[in-house]
Amino acid sequence: MRTAKQGLFVTADGRNLIFTFALVSTLFLLWGFCNGMIDVMDKHFQEELGLSKAQSAWVQFAHYLGYFLMSLPAGWLAVKLGYKGGIIAGLLLVALGGFWFIPATRINALVHSGAVSSTTAFVAFLAGVCIIATGLTFLETIANPYTTVLGDLQYAATRINLAQSCNGVGWILGPIVGSLFFYSKDSLGHNTGSQTLYVPYVGVGLVVLVLAVVFFFANVPDIKMEDDYHLDDAAAGVSHSIWSHPHFVLAVAAQFFYVAAQAGIFSFFINYLTAEVPSIPASWASSMDGLSAHAGFLQGWLSGWFETNRAGVLALSNKGASNLASVGLIFFLAGRFSGAAILRRFAAHSVVGIYAVANVIATFLIFCKLGWLSVACIFLSYFFMSIMFPTIFALGIFGLGARAKQASAFIVMAIMGGALLPKLMGFVADKFDMSRGFIVPMFCFMFVAFYGFTWPRYAKAESLHGLKVGVGH
Repeated sequence: MRTAKQGLFVTADGRNLIFTFALVSTLFLLWGFCNGMIDVMDKHFQEELGLSKAQSAWVQFAHYLGYFLMSLPAGWLAVKLGYKGGIIAGLLLVALGGFWFIPATRINALVHSGAVSSTTAFVAFLAGVCIIATGLTFLETIANPYTTVLGDLQYAATRINLAQSCNGVGWILGPIVGSLFFYSKDSLGHNTGSQTLYVPYVGVGLVVLVLAVVFFFANVPDIKMEDDYHLDDAAAGVSHSIWSHPHFVLAVAAQFFYVAAQAGIFSFFINYLTAEVPSIPASWASSMDGLSAHAGFLQGWLSGWFETNRAGVLALSNKGASNLASVGLIFFLAGRFSGAAILRRFAAHSVVGIYAVANVIATFLIFCKLGWLSVACIFLSYFFMSIMFPTIFALGIFGLGARAKQASAFIVMAIMGGALLPKLMGFVADKFDMSRGFIVPMFCFMFVAFYGFTWPRYAKAESLHGLKVGVGH
């Protein structure tokens, strides 16, 4: 039963946990930053190692494989170690992965001398990506459900979306940093990304070590979620499995398809903008050069956005498209902030359904190759993807009590969709073109829409906190 004191960050016993929430939100920023760099890495390997789009998608495969392999162990350790112990373990794994990029870069340097093959160098980088992902799995498995209990449960979806807004900030910064270190050039115009790729990852390693120390000394209380379905009530006389609740089972599937769609769109964003955007007017390039000449410390960021492509027309460069990925993620962040407000007034499942339908339309218009309209739609797709992951998460663990940590592990495991479907999207793009590849996320969003609109039927609830079942459910 709620008390009068309860609020967005105030629990039933009157504890104000806004500081704990703010601290946990830094983890969302961290994995957003790491994911943002991953999303602009594909094009780098395509050009440096001569890979096809489908082959470069091994980056996403390695990233999400880490999630798949570690999600269940992370859920088990979260129960054994509690929220604080699990978070610290995750941070230490991320640090290990970040520092691994130093030897990976040295291995890559041997490719030019013929001492190792390009495949060996690629695998070395993929190993670092996978190790970081195993650490991020701990953080996501723990932090996502934890935000839902740091205050009044009727605001669970609002809190998780606010925290995920920090994730959006990190995702904006990731491509900017990636463009500086993955697509940098020396004074002769030669790419230097292979030599500097490790720098941001070592920076991540140092930051997470500091965070691990902060969490060690911080107050991170272990709070139990409400057991709406009485899964933990021995008096009920029946042992219920989380798999007996279709709203959870379908959440796992919905998260699989959502992350598949998101990973595909994010990872091939640069390919789309460098290949499918209509020719750039020369006046745009002149204006950008003028801004760059008077931009001071921003000169390096503003220069080199455009180049003449193989067809002889002015187009976006890899660097320009990478920077525009951050613009897309500003749309994503705007969707998170506005979505958090919308979710305080409207049923979470309905918002997910409506946003998913909007993305079905957006990806279909991209598929149709309608020039600048299609370009605008890819940015709109970022906006409408914004609330999906955290809200599906909150809908999936609804009412599962102490089993929420276990359920969380399976929902995080569903992130494996991001490893598999981008390879299919890359295959379609290699066979036809990048615009046609967007047919893959379109079908993924259809399933997410189905889950959103049918959630009340499977959860036997009118909304996120409108449960209408008895003990015997």
